[in-house]
Amino acid sequence: MSPVSFLLVDDLEENLLSLEALLRRDGLNLLKARSGDQALELLLENEVALALIDVQMPGLNGFELAELMRGNERTRRVPIIFVTAGTADVQRRFRGYEAGAVDFIQKPIEPDILRSKADVFFDLYRQRQQIAGQRDELEAQAQALKEADRRKDEFLATLAHELRNPLAPLRHGLDILRRDPDGEGSAEIRDMMDRQLVHLVRLIDDLLDVSRVSQGKIELRKDRIDVEGAVRSAIEASRPLIDQSGHLLTVDMPQERLWLDADHTRLSQVIANLLNNAAKYTPAGGRIGVSVQTDGDEAVIAVSDNGIGIPAQMRSQVFQLFTQVDDHLDRAQGGLGIGLALVRQLVALHGGTVEADSAGMGSGSVFRIRLPLASTPEPATDVEQPSASAPAASAKPLKVLVVDDNTDLAFMLGMMLEEMGHEFELAHDGHKALQAARHYRPDVILLDIGLPGMDGYEVCRAFRQEELFKDTPIFAQTGWGQSRDKAKASEAGFDQHLTKPVAFEDLEKLLTNVTVSSASPN
Repeated sequence: MSPVSFLLVDDLEENLLSLEALLRRDGLNLLKARSGDQALELLLENEVALALIDVQMPGLNGFELAELMRGNERTRRVPIIFVTAGTADVQRRFRGYEAGAVDFIQKPIEPDILRSKADVFFDLYRQRQQIAGQRDELEAQAQALKEADRRKDEFLATLAHELRNPLAPLRHGLDILRRDPDGEGSAEIRDMMDRQLVHLVRLIDDLLDVSRVSQGKIELRKDRIDVEGAVRSAIEASRPLIDQSGHLLTVDMPQERLWLDADHTRLSQVIANLLNNAAKYTPAGGRIGVSVQTDGDEAVIAVSDNGIGIPAQMRSQVFQLFTQVDDHLDRAQGGLGIGLALVRQLVALHGGTVEADSAGMGSGSVFRIRLPLASTPEPATDVEQPSASAPAASAKPLKVLVVDDNTDLAFMLGMMLEEMGHEFELAHDGHKALQAARHYRPDVILLDIGLPGMDGYEVCRAFRQEELFKDTPIFAQTGWGQSRDKAKASEAGFDQHLTKPVAFEDLEKLLTNVTVSSASPN
């Protein structure tokens, strides 16, 4: 807290020194003036809690100084105690109080009386400082809440817009296919619907990821990886969006292999987000570049474009959550404003930094990731590979029990299973699932978590308690996909945890593994 200032005004130096000696204390700043003019200068330069003014002074006397103080907005509320050499008569006291005095002190001054009066004004000013500080803090909090509320409203509006973007063509595609499922262009419509569904899932995954990182719930699975492999994976993931906009992509990789201690999946996600960002903010037919080089003991991964650029005032804000450049909204392909925030957080978890550079609007952008290099890994010991001529296990149809209270979803899973060549039976709550399993004797159980009555964890534990199903593969399928959800599923006895929507290829691969496992000799 800043010091409290008192102003001492007296034309005699010895009187000022005497007052200073009597009033000196911690947290008190004493300003001294030997004339009314000098006092006015100090008052205009400083916040003063109390003015102790001698009445009899050459030039401006104490009363005249007080009257001038009352006429100025800055000084009109400063408390004044007049110091007088004799007993002030009624007329003089009246003039003093009229000029704004709060009290009179007679010379010679009684130290205890002076200190007690000064302490009152010192404490009052301290209280005013505290109240002002609390007021400023409350105003700052109110402003922060107002800003947070504004950003929340903007985010929810953007979220609704971005979710509708892929949902609209999905809806239209379904309407067309319902009328004419095998008509001209039906294959293109299905491809379009698949792309839009992938986009929708990616939006939700990004939103969940940034929440997990913010809460410290993402754990990197670091390994010694080659930078080029991560870059190639990112390009593969972003290629549809780049090609869709007709961009030319150039890749510049060093001849030598560069190694990092990193999570391959997360690093690929970071680079893919930057590539997607470049594709969105570059007009059709633009140029996008990816380059990798070394700078000292760091690997530098740069993603550049010749797009619409970043205004100077936004360069420091683009990595903030839910931030988008306003001028870009009508030309970009949308987004939630979380991609770059996620990039920064994931790069920081790898011990690196990311920066944005742009010469301004219309000049394109460059995003550079800097990550610490790792040493070259030791050569791997040769491992005997299985013979190429070894016969593959013959696939056999599986009996799959699908348990989900969403009847439409359960039916569509059943259709997928039939497409894979498997059989299925449906159940829509835990009790019916247990009953159905006893007569159906499934090879695999796909079990939803959020079931009415018994939830999926309880149902799985009930299956494991029965001798018939203690070794049956049970796969959780749920919208809950965080680490703690997977751990909870494992504790309940699930063999695998699948996050909805489950991709056809992922489910087919799991069931193929079950088929191969059951076909292997004991």
